Formats: sequence, structure tokens, C-alpha cells
Amino acid sequence: MPNPKRRHSKTRRANRRAHDALNTQSLTLCANCREPIAPHRACPKCGYYRGRQVQVIQEE
Repeated sequence: MPNPKRRHSKTRRANRRAHDALNTQSLTLCANCREPIAPHRACPKCGYYRGRQVQVIQEE
């Protein structure tokens, strides 16, 4: 098994981790009830997706 002969610098370590930051979640608005939802998902509030109802939501 190969082992490193020398220590990697802090810059090299930081460059490797440069892409590990979390991104903010993208949101769109539901066309029916205007609630923020994840794109390409049915709305959890009203059950609509692309202008038609695909889920029956029970009101409490």
C-alpha cells in the first residue's frame, strides 16, 4: 500500500475541499397555491403538479 512520504500543505488540503460547501436549495412557486416547493415535485400543500391534481390532500 502506498503511503505519503511528505505532509500535504494546508493550501493543498483547502483546494481539495473547495467543492465541499453546501448549496442553497432551489425553490419554485406552486402555480396553484403559490407555496414554495422543490422543482419537479408535486406540491405538498395542494397536491398539484404541472396544472393538474396528482395527489389527494386530506384537510385536517
